[in-house]
Amino acid sequence: MSDGYFNCIVTSPPYWGLRDYGVEGQIGAETTVDEYIADLVLLFREARRTLSDDGTLWLNIGDSYTSGGRTWRDADSKNKGRAMGYRAPTPEGLKPKDLIGIPWKLAFALQADGWYLRTDIIWNKPNCQPESVKDRPTRSHEYVFLFSKSEKYYYNWQAVMEPASSLKQESKNRRTVWNITTEPYLGSHFAVYPRALVRLCVIAGSREKGRVLDPFFGTGTTGVVCNELNRDCVGIELNAEYAGLARERLLKGC
Repeated sequence: MSDGYFNCIVTSPPYWGLRDYGVEGQIGAETTVDEYIADLVLLFREARRTLSDDGTLWLNIGDSYTSGGRTWRDADSKNKGRAMGYRAPTPEGLKPKDLIGIPWKLAFALQADGWYLRTDIIWNKPNCQPESVKDRPTRSHEYVFLFSKSEKYYYNWQAVMEPASSLKQESKNRRTVWNITTEPYLGSHFAVYPRALVRLCVIAGSREKGRVLDPFFGTGTTGVVCNELNRDCVGIELNAEYAGLARERLLKGC
């Protein structure tokens, strides 16, 4: 890819230790959190090279808990994608059942590598998946981080304004908590982010006919949204099966 080719990057990398996508060398299956963060920093450093000077990166990332010494995870009737044949050991310095804090570890690492960390966004999921835990609240949110390549960058704030509760105004600048329901996907990919989430990022981060990159394409949600919004999209996917599913979705437009 040539330097400065893309106007915007919208993506959601595999979360550490949560899925096994069956591909050797897959990101997310590293033995340690530090290795996972380092791999993503290198990847996004190269992605930044392909980004225009006024470009932005919209990064959706969720957190993980330590495995507590378990080396595998059984299937869940409510989430078949939870089954895993490997579990990374508890990271050094952490305890069993600790929340790791991966989103902020990654955000600070990317910031240190040269990205401008502009804001964190809470993606609140009103229809979040139930959890069987009884010793903490059910997690119902993930993070979306907005990074920019330069101090000044393209951000169409007017296009993503939200309704105002005041009778004196119809809309207001979008806040940092986005209430967006998850979307079911009938294919074999179990971590598909919703089109409504992607749509806000693409609209705010790119102009019509702009170029968008998703280096973790999955089943092609970013591409489907870009087609709807008249943007060009390039998707990169390691898993051949998911790449095939993405091509099918793009052809069907759904």
